[in-house]
Amino acid sequence: MPFGFGRRSNSGLKLRLMIAAGLALFSFISYLSTGQRNPITGEKQRVAMSPDQEISLGLQAAPEMAAQHGGLHPDPQARAHVDQVGQRLLSGLDDYVRVKQGTNPFQFEFHLLKDPQTINAFALPGGQVFITAALYSKLQTEGQLAGVLGHEIGHVLSRHGAQRLAKQKLTSGLVGAAGVAGGDISSAQLAQAIGQMLNMKYGRDDELESDRWGVLLTAQAGYDPRAMLGVMQILDEASGSNGPPEMMSTHPKPANRQAYIQEVLRSVFPNGIPEGLDP
Repeated sequence: MPFGFGRRSNSGLKLRLMIAAGLALFSFISYLSTGQRNPITGEKQRVAMSPDQEISLGLQAAPEMAAQHGGLHPDPQARAHVDQVGQRLLSGLDDYVRVKQGTNPFQFEFHLLKDPQTINAFALPGGQVFITAALYSKLQTEGQLAGVLGHEIGHVLSRHGAQRLAKQKLTSGLVGAAGVAGGDISSAQLAQAIGQMLNMKYGRDDELESDRWGVLLTAQAGYDPRAMLGVMQILDEASGSNGPPEMMSTHPKPANRQAYIQEVLRSVFPNGIPEGLDP
């Protein structure tokens, strides 16, 4: 009797491992099939949608996102200021794209939200860019506003939303495979936790890449890119000492971002920041 039970147990384990391997292989193949060239940089990326789909998704989600932050800011001059700085950044982006011989398929719009408490800015796939009144009111120079908007433009240009979706699909498939192989709830929960940690790391990398875009675009638009350092100082003061550990967050700590931005400034401007840029 015990011998027969052991055989059935081994047979069940082998079946679970075969199913898990099949799920994992399918997930990898699906992920590898999502390769596209970034139209701005020419870089090969794994993305889950086309630029047109990103634009459509962003436009569809924009009203709901605005509503979550109290709608648009009631001051038309403040809204116009955000749009003016955004358009200046886009003009600089056009020059950058021409030099790189790329194309910009995205449709950018800039929105100032009414929310007076949440210090935040974010971008939806395709080009919808938002900044809250709480963050806008703390910025001290137009260059700092340009740095915030340039950072968010960078998320769109790097197609972080589409990349994140592709990675999440891969992670979900691997988590499912691990759960099948483990054969119990605890194995599935552990695999899910590991998957979430991996996606957080992707988020932190995305933030640093967008900080680089912020430096490039502010300078391209005629602003002093060192304004990005002031933005990090504002975020650091706003976050206080009660934030979560960096490894448990999608955003690097502002102090670490400041150090990274300093590295980018030295790399992009080895001979120093050009004179005559707007603060």
